[in-house]
Amino acid sequence: MADRPQPLFGAPGWPEHLTFAPAVRVGDVVYLSGTTGADDEGRIAEGDMAEQARQIFRKFDRILAPLGASCRDIVSTTDYVVTTRDYKKTAAVRREFFGATLPASTGVVVAGLVRPHALIEISAIAVLPEGAR
Repeated sequence: MADRPQPLFGAPGWPEHLTFAPAVRVGDVVYLSGTTGADDEGRIAEGDMAEQARQIFRKFDRILAPLGASCRDIVSTTDYVVTTRDYKKTAAVRREFFGATLPASTGVVVAGLVRPHALIEISAIAVLPEGAR
């Protein structure tokens, strides 16, 4: 029998009006929804695209931590950016969170994102380490 999808909410206070979960676990695989660099109050991280990416990866770590995982367990990302101007600056942030084992990645330039002032949105797939919860 296949594992049933299990929504993950990461932190208390997930707005009930939203019609998606921040992540869904199926067996040892966690699908992380597209996420912007907004804080818990909905404010976009100040600074450039790299700082917004840093905030996104912090949020991913917060969702994965209760499962015994972290961004180092991410195997794939899709980055949606509204400009390529600062995209290269996100490389150092990715190395900071992923370490030496980098995930597969796709970058897509889009006309805009749903959240105003967001420069980047990232979705990801993580595979939980053996023995994770």
